[in-house]
Amino acid sequence: MPALPALSLSAACVRLGLLACLATALGASAATVDVAGVKLEDRMDLRGTALQLNGAGVRYKAIFKVYTAGLYVGQKVSTPEEALAAPGPKRVAITMLRDIDANELGKLFTKGVEENSPKSEMLNLIPGLLRMGQMFADQKQLKTGDTFTIDWLPGTGTLITVRGVPQPDPVKEPAFFNALLRIWLGPTPADWKLKDALLGKQ
Repeated sequence: MPALPALSLSAACVRLGLLACLATALGASAATVDVAGVKLEDRMDLRGTALQLNGAGVRYKAIFKVYTAGLYVGQKVSTPEEALAAPGPKRVAITMLRDIDANELGKLFTKGVEENSPKSEMLNLIPGLLRMGQMFADQKQLKTGDTFTIDWLPGTGTLITVRGVPQPDPVKEPAFFNALLRIWLGPTPADWKLKDALLGKQ
């Protein structure tokens, strides 16, 4: 069998090297984090923007696990202020760990917004809160394993996707997404341990 020309052999090595790098990169992008049995990707693409999992944890009510939540941002943040000010797309990904009345969850989210938002902002938040409350009411029930995401998409607004189905009429004001984010990261968060987990402190 004739020997391969040096140039061809070199090119083959380069090609194999690139394939190895690609395989490594794909392997890295496919890594997951296990949170109470829920697998969360440590990296994801949101409308063409690469995001990383900043932190994730479990929302407890008394001793019961209610849902897991993961915060995705473009660059790591460690304080609520950094999370709120972070530029570009962001995502909160939630997976239910128990069956729950969706309307009740919507009311809890609204209460969380009221307890963590400046009073001066509440009037402007009411239309978005009413829309979100109706969306949860329409879902009737969220079952164990159901997922929903809350995305901030610059130029589009806050988009909520339930069980993979985007809900209509995104809320365009940036203040609304930040109000929702404060449910978990505000001064009176839904769960203090979850707040620390989302900020990567656990």
